[in-house]
Amino acid sequence: MLEDPSGLRATVLAHNAQAWDRLAASKAALAQPLTDGAFRDPHGWIGGGGSATRRWLPERFDGLEVLCVAAGGGKHGPLYAAAGARVTVVDLSPAMLALDHQVARERGINLQIVQGSMDDLSMFSVGQFDVVIHPVSTCYMPEVSRVFCEVSRVTKPGGLYVSQHKSPTSLQASLVPGASGRYELRSPQTRGTPLPPEMPSRLREFGVYEFVHSLSDLFGGICRAGFTIEDVCEPDHVQSHAEQGSFAQRAAFLPPYIRILARSNGGQAFRGSPVASGLKSGLQME
Repeated sequence: MLEDPSGLRATVLAHNAQAWDRLAASKAALAQPLTDGAFRDPHGWIGGGGSATRRWLPERFDGLEVLCVAAGGGKHGPLYAAAGARVTVVDLSPAMLALDHQVARERGINLQIVQGSMDDLSMFSVGQFDVVIHPVSTCYMPEVSRVFCEVSRVTKPGGLYVSQHKSPTSLQASLVPGASGRYELRSPQTRGTPLPPEMPSRLREFGVYEFVHSLSDLFGGICRAGFTIEDVCEPDHVQSHAEQGSFAQRAAFLPPYIRILARSNGGQAFRGSPVASGLKSGLQME
């Protein structure tokens, strides 16, 4: 059991597990399984994983051990399993994991499904996984260094870690433009303090505690945990002629997500490789 002297971690985990259970029960957008089209062409849906000019993920997943972290909801785990991987899904919410059970049963897909927190993967062996897929979720933890250390421990030397995060600046900013037509920075990067609640949107989930993590904590934390960052991109959600105040229009000013490709150094701390420059991407992980 991880030490939590202040009780903050335990409080956040209990609150967010219940919040995601409610979101699953209400069939929120992030709690809706993929449709038939995705499973007719799983490799096409997965795509290259990152930049438009460089493929991040293997061409084939047959026989690879893939861990989908904080990825319940009937999307990521079933899709990678349909592409040929041996998949394990970990999530905090029983209701979100129930959606993976449902999809696996309906489509005859084999999944290992485990309830647990992304910062405690002690149920897995050292170097168990070839690839770790981590959709947007670090914002739901008050502290992320332990998350990256746990992912590093269970990733094989040379294995891949593909993670997506809510951009700290996007989380700090208003969801809609003010009277001036501008988006405004409203929340500081205060560690351990959840963001003020917002109305449900594509950028904020209703009832969930969310935290801003600095680029130092995200990029630095991944490197310090024993990974080398090989590429970075901001997925392009901009649409021409988007309505003022819409998700797509806001994305032109505040890219909502950062996606990172990292490779395991076999548990050795980062020693100074350069971080690759950002490029656009196609795979949806939010």
